[in-house]
Amino acid sequence: MTAPQLNPQRSGPGLHLSFEAIGTKWRIDSDELLASAVALKLERAVARRIERFDRDYSRFRADSLVTAMAGRAGRYRLPADARPMLDLYRDLYQLSDGRLTPLIGQTLADAGYDAAYSLRPGRLTAPPSWAEVLDYHFPYLTLSRPALLDFGAAGKGYLVDLVAGLLADHGVTSYRIDAGGDLLHRGPRTISVGLEHPDDPAQAIGVAKLQDASLCGSAGSRRAWAGFHHIIDPRTLASPQHLKAVWVTAATTLLADGLATALYFVPAVGLAQHYRFDYALVKHDLSLEHSPGFPAEFY
Repeated sequence: MTAPQLNPQRSGPGLHLSFEAIGTKWRIDSDELLASAVALKLERAVARRIERFDRDYSRFRADSLVTAMAGRAGRYRLPADARPMLDLYRDLYQLSDGRLTPLIGQTLADAGYDAAYSLRPGRLTAPPSWAEVLDYHFPYLTLSRPALLDFGAAGKGYLVDLVAGLLADHGVTSYRIDAGGDLLHRGPRTISVGLEHPDDPAQAIGVAKLQDASLCGSAGSRRAWAGFHHIIDPRTLASPQHLKAVWVTAATTLLADGLATALYFVPAVGLAQHYRFDYALVKHDLSLEHSPGFPAEFY
């Protein structure tokens, strides 16, 4: 994979980028006036940052660090940006009693969610436990045997935060980043975000109001095949069906993304003892559960 080809939209003042990267569509919008040289420098920096993240953490490319770990055991020095994401995975692994695990990569690949996107399930085996394979002490991750890691539960959200850091470094203070529905908003104005009906993407079940926060969603209908979707329970080797959709708001997109997956395995009350967030759940019967502070009006 090469760096994403950004497609700057110059229809008005500010920064308006649209492009595809890490398997999803991105939009970055800011109405702040930027000098042409600054805007061009920022566009290139975003492309390089996304490429570096993908080269480190993707299980879908042959030259990534994750793919190297799948081929050889040993002690690996992690990228400098790895700590927030790995710390969250370690903590959510413990809180979910091992059900949210980065070791799910081979199970997902065997189910058909592989590098070729074959979507043809084979024979699934349960992933090993963290203690069996991983020894994590930043900046090192030691694997006692080769293992295919997967950071899909929180990686995209974390990358949104990293891209936001680049915008801040270039003096942009008011903006919106949308990476396939993982949203980060910064600025004084509240924005409205439609919440997609899990059974009909042409309909919305509500509208969220977002200001200076992140919003991430997860729905089994978005990437589904042969009875599976993008989340697989390592205990049952099946995709959870008790929830149709999950949304989480939090201070960072990393946390919102990770919790949107963790809520498939851990009750909200349990996670609320450790993190500050709000949530909405659409259950299998289309009933709705949400925290009092979730900033949305539902139809």
